[in-house]
Amino acid sequence: MWRATLEAFGVLLLAVLLGNLALAWFQLNKHEAQQQQQQQEQSCFCHLTGVLDDCFCDVESIDVFNNFKIYPRIKKLTEKDYFRYYKVNLKRACPFWPDDSHCAIKDCHVEPCPESQIPVGIKSGNYNKYSQAADGVADMSECQQAQELGAINSTLSNQSKEAFADWARHDDAQDHFCELDDESSPDAEYVDLLLNPERYTGYKGPSAWRVWNSIYEENCFKPRSVYRPLNPLALSRGDDGESFYDWLEGLCLEKRVFYRLISGLHSSINIHLSAQYLLDEGWGRSVWGPNAEEFRSRFDTAETKGEGTRRLKNLYFLYLIELRALYKVAPYFERAVVHLYTGNWRDDAHTKELLLQVFHEIQMFPMHFDEKSMFAGHEKEAKSLKEEFRLHFKNISRIMDCVGCSKCRLWGKLQTQGLGTALKILFSEKQIKNLPERSPSKGFQLTRQDVVALINGFARLSTSIHQLHDFRMMLRENR
Repeated sequence: MWRATLEAFGVLLLAVLLGNLALAWFQLNKHEAQQQQQQQEQSCFCHLTGVLDDCFCDVESIDVFNNFKIYPRIKKLTEKDYFRYYKVNLKRACPFWPDDSHCAIKDCHVEPCPESQIPVGIKSGNYNKYSQAADGVADMSECQQAQELGAINSTLSNQSKEAFADWARHDDAQDHFCELDDESSPDAEYVDLLLNPERYTGYKGPSAWRVWNSIYEENCFKPRSVYRPLNPLALSRGDDGESFYDWLEGLCLEKRVFYRLISGLHSSINIHLSAQYLLDEGWGRSVWGPNAEEFRSRFDTAETKGEGTRRLKNLYFLYLIELRALYKVAPYFERAVVHLYTGNWRDDAHTKELLLQVFHEIQMFPMHFDEKSMFAGHEKEAKSLKEEFRLHFKNISRIMDCVGCSKCRLWGKLQTQGLGTALKILFSEKQIKNLPERSPSKGFQLTRQDVVALINGFARLSTSIHQLHDFRMMLRENR
């Protein structure tokens, strides 16, 4: 009897031990799985915190400010007619190499806007930058408006005509940071940006690599002593991404800023492509949405040899630069003489009201980038460096005509023009300060194209930072 009892007790004890071992194994594997998932989330975001290089602002403050104050307003603003139509020439030949790489993928296609759908005030041309006649024609039919706007020049005094000629000559002589499209070209067409959103098209390979390689290697002030490619698409296997950036700290502030602007723009574009990814296609219906794996492949610390966090921080740096430009240019738009004119006076008034709300929020932000630290050395050297800076960026805007995918080319041209306009604003402080309240300015002007590119370009950055929050939540939920 005792023997049977001991055997039963032994079997019970063995079962308990095996059960505990199984439970411990399960908990260990669960813990390891949780750690692995946590590492996957942290590998993209754990170092995305704290103060940014070359400025006194932190990531967390920008996140809160953008996601709650700016993003909802700028999204609504870019849906207004004045900002949704952008005139662009997508047929210009690449000036640097044979243009033999046009994308045949259907998602690369851009659908131009029919002439009949473009608001009459936008079709009428650049005169409406300062149109005080807009209020007087608000209630006319489209045909009457077109006739009235076409007749405006014949009612101007000789003095006014001379002033317009002076402004036109000044526009032509201004130092632009971008190679601008000729809006009068028959190849220039209006595009509805809401119907042609920026998203993943499948455009990649040698053509895309050559574009980014030319941007980074030939225009980002790379020292001769640095042999490793700057282009993230050409990362060398044996290089440590962190130590590689030692060369960047040895450059002057202006050249560091230039590299961070380009890297930030590249990061923003990559976030858009990951957030608007083709998830499913079939039966004539495409499903677009966020792809966490695509995002990780572009920003994960292990996948990018430690560079992912730097790329994301450069996005925040670029955001601050364009935010500062909007802060500086606010007085230009606050003047009564500036109309965002489409021909629908009620909608136009609401559009300007929304824009001024955005400016008001930006003026409340306490941690702006200080551009006065740039080009602040010896006058002759500073002027030479500023011109070199401008020409390098202008060259990048020309490279956009080498992008093989039409939709990628559209958004590349718009965002480079937006950044170029922001740089023009930052270096025109004196002219903006001296703007007359109730008449056009000879010293500083923006075309409608500049304004549309500036606001939409900044909206893309705002959207990227908002999408980062979405990816952070998605990776956390997957864990």
